Amino acid sequence: MKVLEFPLQHSIDEGRTPDSLTVMTQSPVPAAAPNYNRTMIACFVGYITQAVINNYMPLLFVTFAATLGIDMARLSALITVNFITQLVVDVLAGRFVDRIGYKPCIIAAHVSAAAGLLVLGLVPTRVSDPYWAILVAILLYALGGGLIEVMVSPIVEACPSEHKAKAMSLLHSFYCWGQLGTVVISTLFLWAFGTGTWPMLACLWAIVPLVGIVMFWSAPMPRIVPEGVATMRLVDLAAKPVFYLLFVMMLCAGAAEQGMSQWASTFAETGLGVTKVVGDLAGPAAFALMMGLSRTIYGILGHKLNLRAFIAGSSMLCVATYLTAALTTSPVLGLVACALTGFSVGIMWPGTFSLGADAMPGGGTLMFALFAVAGDLGCAGGPAVVGFIAAANGNNLKAGLLFGSIFAVILLVCVLIVRRASVATASSHD
Repeated sequence: MKVLEFPLQHSIDEGRTPDSLTVMTQSPVPAAAPNYNRTMIACFVGYITQAVINNYMPLLFVTFAATLGIDMARLSALITVNFITQLVVDVLAGRFVDRIGYKPCIIAAHVSAAAGLLVLGLVPTRVSDPYWAILVAILLYALGGGLIEVMVSPIVEACPSEHKAKAMSLLHSFYCWGQLGTVVISTLFLWAFGTGTWPMLACLWAIVPLVGIVMFWSAPMPRIVPEGVATMRLVDLAAKPVFYLLFVMMLCAGAAEQGMSQWASTFAETGLGVTKVVGDLAGPAAFALMMGLSRTIYGILGHKLNLRAFIAGSSMLCVATYLTAALTTSPVLGLVACALTGFSVGIMWPGTFSLGADAMPGGGTLMFALFAVAGDLGCAGGPAVVGFIAAANGNNLKAGLLFGSIFAVILLVCVLIVRRASVATASSHD
């Protein structure tokens, strides 16, 4: 309670002149801090949307080849267009997101993703050349996916939390659970109602980004760059040697992840000779499950684990699983290797984001956008390289996966350099 005194010159009613008039006023009540739980949940929905648009269509590759006459090379081009579009958005996002604002951009991203899924479901079966209609759908939802990818990580990084790396890993685990849900629900739906119902299912999947629109509409947005920290420009990032190392790590992380994930269903069906239902569940579904477990484990136990050591161990496992999937003649062992690849790549993407945020706290939207560019370059290049090498060897996916193991090897080398640099830095401070 405050006591304020106002001097008065004269009081007519009482015929006297008081020294002062005492007035009792309430102190201003401080505004309540924003609750960012809704923001975090909205970001989780955003990554589920990203998982749907990246993983639904690859389940239809065999169906597209059989019913629409699209060969493996053109299917590879669809994957590449998806990730190249996201890459272009990543490059541009660093310039316009901060100017326009996070909320309108993240809502527009979900609108675009929903539109793309609706076009995929409604247009291809109604035109003479379905390939171009599918391409338009991909361009639309990839535009939304690229924006979502650039924005949700810095939003979660900026939300108050005790352990940023744990929160980041938990966020990225929802991509995996979204991927798993997309694969399992789609596989069971198409098995129950027939593969010809895939357009209807594409429309149903549009519900996910629509939920994201509603969530973000009322969610508060945190300050992306911490107070007192200068926002880094491109020239500032370019002056940091660690930026280039982390950029290469993101590139290889995307290539290693999608190089196996995008071809997991086709690999299981054609390379291992199993049915489509078994191939979808034991291939991409198991891959997503193991990748989600890896990220969730770090999301829960991250405060007890060394992030750099976890990434290094995962890189070694990734090399082993790629080689096993490519060289084994056992269908069971091949499926196990495919699934374990998911576990091995789980920490790579969120872990690299966390390393970057720790090393360059002023990086902001630009840094996350550039890392997303690297990741999408890998996501586009990895499956494309695997597909083209397979096509050059008589559509032998094992040959493509054998070549794809180089991504994991490069990533391992980068992680070892980062670990050595961190040890040297720690020693210099002692």
